[in-house]
Amino acid sequence: MRLGFHPVSRPVIFRDRTSGFALLTRSTLDSQRSVEWEDGNTYPVVDVEISSASHPFYTGTSRVVDTAGRVERFERRYGRTAGAGE
Repeated sequence: MRLGFHPVSRPVIFRDRTSGFALLTRSTLDSQRSVEWEDGNTYPVVDVEISSASHPFYTGTSRVVDTAGRVERFERRYGRTAGAGE
């Protein structure tokens, strides 16, 4: 790799705000905040909103966000499909 051309890669902790899951990996991101990791070293920490520990696809939990009764309005307009929920 050419020197001065590529961004600097360093160890960074990505922490999920909702589940508390943390992952130490290498990244070009930098943060002003830092936290002490399990190995006793201090690393910059980047807080993320969602990760594999809290995403419904990976956890197997599905949530239906129904704003203003959209699901009910759809079912009234088009009816339930045959075989759905039976």
